[in-house]
Amino acid sequence: MGIYLNPTNDEFYNAVNKSKIYVDKTGMLKFTNSVLSGEYKNICVSRPRRFGKSMAANMLVAYYSRSCDSRDLFSNLKIAEAADFEEHLNKYNVIHINMIDALSRTDSIEEMIDYLQRRILWEVKKEYSDVECFDWNDLVDVLETIYSEKKQPFIIIIDEWDSIFRKYPHNYDEQKKYLDFLRFFIKGKAYIALAYMTGILPIKKYGEHSALNMFDEYSMTNQRELAEFTGFTEDEVQDLCSQYDMPYDKMKQWYNGYDLKGVHVYNPRSVVMSLLGHDFDSYWTKTETYEALKKYIQLDMYNLKELVTRLIAGESVPVNPNKFQNDMTTLESADDVLTLLIHLGYLTYDFYNETVSIPNQEVQKAFEKLAEPRCEK
Repeated sequence: MGIYLNPTNDEFYNAVNKSKIYVDKTGMLKFTNSVLSGEYKNICVSRPRRFGKSMAANMLVAYYSRSCDSRDLFSNLKIAEAADFEEHLNKYNVIHINMIDALSRTDSIEEMIDYLQRRILWEVKKEYSDVECFDWNDLVDVLETIYSEKKQPFIIIIDEWDSIFRKYPHNYDEQKKYLDFLRFFIKGKAYIALAYMTGILPIKKYGEHSALNMFDEYSMTNQRELAEFTGFTEDEVQDLCSQYDMPYDKMKQWYNGYDLKGVHVYNPRSVVMSLLGHDFDSYWTKTETYEALKKYIQLDMYNLKELVTRLIAGESVPVNPNKFQNDMTTLESADDVLTLLIHLGYLTYDFYNETVSIPNQEVQKAFEKLAEPRCEK
């Protein structure tokens, strides 16, 4: 077992057994099992901060990693009821990368890529010292050779994949180097049984084209089969409110409202904080990203003041999310700003009517504060 290759199940174990509140989302593993080694094995899931991205990544590690024995950990969870539960349990080499952690260790994207390749190669060498391929220093060549000889496939899990674009928003050359690295690492590789990336933003576009077109995307504009695993469902929140003697109607008013093609989900972070504190407050909306968006609205760029006024009044506003370039800097229209707010969780998107609205009271309060007149100094 290592840091990047075949890590332990400790993080998911702690979430299940040490957290005061754990909601079972292991049903998602039935979906990932269904796409293993197939045409749709490359998945990019984007959702807002504190919507369980890292929890899902740690769950995948615990279930698939060959270094673990996670049978007892999962035996009382939903995935244990699946017919293929045992078939895939702890049967794969897992490479788990948290890009925020990797970025913090280096001073540039190029250094980060070099560090990751060297560090993963070092762990692979320890695990497969009997394979004669380590005179090479190319990670892809080594993984291809190991798979060819051992027939043990790899699962690649990349958490916070888009943190590079948030840290280096204007460094387009470095961003392209990163995307090229991911493409070479993942695209068309027989050694990969599953590639699972998660972040806040969908995959970065250049022009009208995605740089990583081998991925199927599951985002806040269309979570597809993963909608019920994006946040807490209505049934799950009703059960929690009953356990903690909290009024469900008020919980719904404060934290519900995310409509994912008819599946209604709650902000999980806020629900948990509300239950533990036994109150209702704005637990989630205070972020630096939202502060940065103030300029677009308060300077009335793209007529956004009027649109925000309509949203606060309870209206739904038409939006076209398709031209959004999936970054936080290329905002060239009201549609771009509104689409970014969808991905950040400040608006909910009606897929069928192509409109946005404010999801709940917690977010409503943030918009009302944003709309207050500024005091000029």
